[in-house]
Amino acid sequence: MKLLLLEDDDLLAESLAESLEDNGYRVDPATSLRVARSVMRTEDYALVILDLGLPDGSGLDLLSQWRKAGLDLPVLILTARDTWEDKVNGLEVGADDYLTKPFHEAELLARIKALLRRRAGHVSQELTLNGVSLNEASQSVSIDGGPWHSLTGTEFRLLRFLMHHPDRVHSKEKLIDQLYALEQDAAAPNLVEVYIGRLRRRLGKSIIQTRRGQGYVFVTH
Repeated sequence: MKLLLLEDDDLLAESLAESLEDNGYRVDPATSLRVARSVMRTEDYALVILDLGLPDGSGLDLLSQWRKAGLDLPVLILTARDTWEDKVNGLEVGADDYLTKPFHEAELLARIKALLRRRAGHVSQELTLNGVSLNEASQSVSIDGGPWHSLTGTEFRLLRFLMHHPDRVHSKEKLIDQLYALEQDAAAPNLVEVYIGRLRRRLGKSIIQTRRGQGYVFVTH
């Protein structure tokens, strides 16, 4: 899943991005409201981590604008502003969660996972569809109640995205966008075919189907 990290502290942003990517997320960093507005118009994010004090304005104002425009993706405020009034203001403007600095990365990761599970309508870290069970904590998969098998980071990200968006056709370009961050070099489209092939060998050929000329779909029936 692709996250937008809006944070102007370069060292903190780099550390957070590394930790998030180690846990199976793709991260696009933004250091200003201008950059955040620009990438939000073109990219598809699962969640935003939002600092409030930014060099060109208030993160709260940006969040308010997003909500008024109908943007409903989860937003987690991550800020040094720690009074109860600040927390109330953030939540009332439209934040889904509020975490103050300093913080433990484990808590941030747990909050992100909880928001994404709630967004997808799941309450546990184990997602089961059409006999395929994906454990998001251990990044492993089980078929029809059988043994668990570990996935590589890319296999996990691809399967998680497909299972969170089942019965929809996803183009190769859309899947690449979810797997790789903006600052990375463009990935070859055939990489998607390679990883789809690996997942099919684990899950069976009928679970992830090809729609010729369109893309791939994880079927639930």
